[in-house]
Amino acid sequence: MSLPDLFTNYTLAEKTLKNRIVLPPMTRSRTDQPGDIPGTLMKEYYRQRSGAGLLITEATQISQQGKGYAATPGIYTQEQIQGWRNITDAVHEENSVIYVQLWHVGRVSAARFQPDLQAPVAPSAVVAKDTWVYDRTASGVVEKIPAEQPRALTESDIKQIILDYRQAALNAVEAGFDGVEIHAANGYLLDQFFRTGSNQRNDQWGGNLTNRSRLLRDILLAVSEVIPPGKIGVRISPFNDLKDMQDDDPLMTFSYIISVLQELGIGYLHLAEADWDNAPEYSDNFRALVRQLYKGTIICAGGYDGKKTEHVLMNHYADLIGFGRAFIANPDLPERMKQGYPINTFDAETLFSSDKTGYTDYPVYPE
Repeated sequence: MSLPDLFTNYTLAEKTLKNRIVLPPMTRSRTDQPGDIPGTLMKEYYRQRSGAGLLITEATQISQQGKGYAATPGIYTQEQIQGWRNITDAVHEENSVIYVQLWHVGRVSAARFQPDLQAPVAPSAVVAKDTWVYDRTASGVVEKIPAEQPRALTESDIKQIILDYRQAALNAVEAGFDGVEIHAANGYLLDQFFRTGSNQRNDQWGGNLTNRSRLLRDILLAVSEVIPPGKIGVRISPFNDLKDMQDDDPLMTFSYIISVLQELGIGYLHLAEADWDNAPEYSDNFRALVRQLYKGTIICAGGYDGKKTEHVLMNHYADLIGFGRAFIANPDLPERMKQGYPINTFDAETLFSSDKTGYTDYPVYPE
């Protein structure tokens, strides 16, 4: 394959994607308040970016307990479900496919976001060092605050979280989504269970790999009761150490987790790669191992330029490629890539503001 093959069709869970370009999940904090409801501004944002064959929504909390940032969307109230329905309808009118990313932040939160101002929850009562979340003041100013001391989840807490994921999947069907992605990356709850640094439990949810991956497995089994496994994706970030993520043997840990996805017939694996300057890149040996362990669709996202995209596609290391940062300031990114038009750079200062500035006001080419 070569870069032009980005613009060929691809079949995902019986849906034909018009190209192999993915809008990956990106938190933008533009919900309507109160209630974290996806509104008309978000509808326009996703409609503008429907040139992608597959759109995956920003991380969407399955419950209030799953929240860790200001104005991020939920999918647990009827108002939120209807807001998402308006968005999926708009995307489908543009002949694109859209999945919702289901999210629980775990310890990456603060009491102000939690039900009844309780402490955030985690596998173990281990705080995420040097980790920040953000709120928004009444005047709209973004306020950076440290992740707070969590409490360890009880057995009944964990069972409820599994039920919350199942209900969120049902709600996703009602909202018109074509599938769901389970967010198990980037230092949030499921990633916290995977890693030895954050999971210090000695019960069935901690210790060996089988136990540390049990919550993901049980969530996938529960979600599979209401959505076919082929319409479920999972996002992981094997070598990402942001948000104080530490593990004794990440290669072994994530090789096992990938094998679980293969065993359960999950529709796609989404690899979130580090995209900051001088970040470590996946080796070809690791990419080949992933393809050996997992036979479904593979999505890669994080720091992809033309050269990296061509290398990964030509070697069959991935089937679909996500372009996050480029999509922020280029709502017509697929057309720009296809025609060789210039790519705008985004304004970092407006990533999490509360209005259309830096969100839906970026121009299409050649405006």
